[in-house]
Amino acid sequence: MSDIEEHRKKIEEITLEMIKLLKTRTDIAKQIGDAKASLGMTVTDEEREDALRKQVTKLCKEIDLDQSTALKFLNFLFNESVKVQSDNKETHLSIFLKAKALEEEGKKIIHLEVGEPDFKPPKEVKTALAEVYDKGYGKYGSPKGITELRKALAEQKGCKFENVMVCPGARFAVYLAINTLLNTGDEIIVIEPAWPAYKDCALNAGIKVRTIKTTLETKWEPSIDQINNAINENTKMIVLNYPNNPTGKILHIELVESIMETAKKHDLYVLSDEIYSEYALSFFPTQSNDLTGVDLHSILKWRYEKSITTQSFSKSKAMTGYRIGYAIAEPSIIEKMSKLQALSLTNVSEPIQYVALQAFKADTSQNTKIIKSRLEALVKIARDIGLEFIEPDGAMYLFAKTKYKNFDATKFSEKLLEHGVAIAPGEGFGDYKEFFRITAIDGTKLKEGMIILDTVLKESYE
Repeated sequence: MSDIEEHRKKIEEITLEMIKLLKTRTDIAKQIGDAKASLGMTVTDEEREDALRKQVTKLCKEIDLDQSTALKFLNFLFNESVKVQSDNKETHLSIFLKAKALEEEGKKIIHLEVGEPDFKPPKEVKTALAEVYDKGYGKYGSPKGITELRKALAEQKGCKFENVMVCPGARFAVYLAINTLLNTGDEIIVIEPAWPAYKDCALNAGIKVRTIKTTLETKWEPSIDQINNAINENTKMIVLNYPNNPTGKILHIELVESIMETAKKHDLYVLSDEIYSEYALSFFPTQSNDLTGVDLHSILKWRYEKSITTQSFSKSKAMTGYRIGYAIAEPSIIEKMSKLQALSLTNVSEPIQYVALQAFKADTSQNTKIIKSRLEALVKIARDIGLEFIEPDGAMYLFAKTKYKNFDATKFSEKLLEHGVAIAPGEGFGDYKEFFRITAIDGTKLKEGMIILDTVLKESYE
């Protein structure tokens, strides 16, 4: 018994010493983060991480320690460094909150930073809101969603009822997938630029994010070699988001085919966020030189048993504030996700599910035409004022940079906000401090906002 107590005391001493070392490491990581920020450097250094990973692997062999355990612990340390070094990053959300605060003070703001349709939901939504009380919706329900809505979604998507669950927005579906299918120390591949929620959900769950950087020069396309080089024994998932937020990019089917083959080869989950699928410009091709887009192919096409598709009513139905989305996956995956959803919030609001069901029946193809027209107008204005970008294949954004050297979009977005225009700085989507995202909004406000942007740009850099 005395031996056990002695060992316990040693473990306690070692544990406390590890906590002290963690504090020291975190402080140094914060200092490195501040230095990187002042130099305009990215938070994550994949080459440096890989070099340390090799050292740890070598050490494990020398001291006879389980390599998997050590690498998971290393990923935890990497994530903690990323968290402390990302505290001061400006995102579309942080700019939005600053803009709303200015509006509360009485200042007029043109919102080019937020991804929210400025038109109303279909009339069916108004009718449904008025009748839902009498319909009797409003009780506790299944965490997977009401039967009527799940069946309607399954019929449209060509899958079974059991493959569908309703969530309070696509963001929560992403959260559920990452938190139920992956474990602390696992790795996830995210292709950047990317909506920040994928990385944030992973970091919150202790999942290591391996980013693949695409560029304007490569037309925002990842190479299959980049993806293969990012995969190791801890890799468990790859995230796809096409049409992409923020670039509007859609991958050609040959590249998607290669990605799916790679996922199958390495037994990876594929999380496909298709929230902008109904804003794919190829749905409405033209005979002119206007935007036509690349054909969009849902991941559902491959019928891969480890794929999870997330969708929402937020964009196509203009129901952002209603918080209603859904996920499509194999029943075993749906079961895992629904258990966490039940634990978190019991079930999605039944009245809102009924409203979504009625909205689902509405023809909202006009919304896609509106977004297409706005994107065409935005592209023309951006080209006229000399911005550099790749024409989007879909979604509702333009991801652009200027011709000026040493341009810092984060600083520029702060200055532009003082002049009443909000844009989303590129650093919120990855290592893109020279880029910013503009949302295609109503024509009059768009023109006014872009004139101010161009004026402030010239005043600041010419």
